[in-house]
Amino acid sequence: MSSTSQKHKDFVSEPMGDKAVTALSGIGDTLAKRLEDQGFDKASVVLGQFLLLRKDMEMFTDWLKDIAAANSRQAASCALCLKEWCDAFL
Repeated sequence: MSSTSQKHKDFVSEPMGDKAVTALSGIGDTLAKRLEDQGFDKASVVLGQFLLLRKDMEMFTDWLKDIAAANSRQAASCALCLKEWCDAFL
């Protein structure tokens, strides 16, 4: 299994606050723009979707692929990032 990125470590190490969607692991500028166009302009809004999907990583990755055309690696990275953040802060 690959190690997590510095972006991932930074995200899960502190409260959500008002972080941009680009703060999420796996989400770069292109995916961020696609998410923002759909109304998901902050990491907290994407977290809300993750929670609505009952923290189901498979459902979330499918959703992210559908809404933002994320690839499997990007979607899995974002899902893991949110799961670990939830484990630490919820």
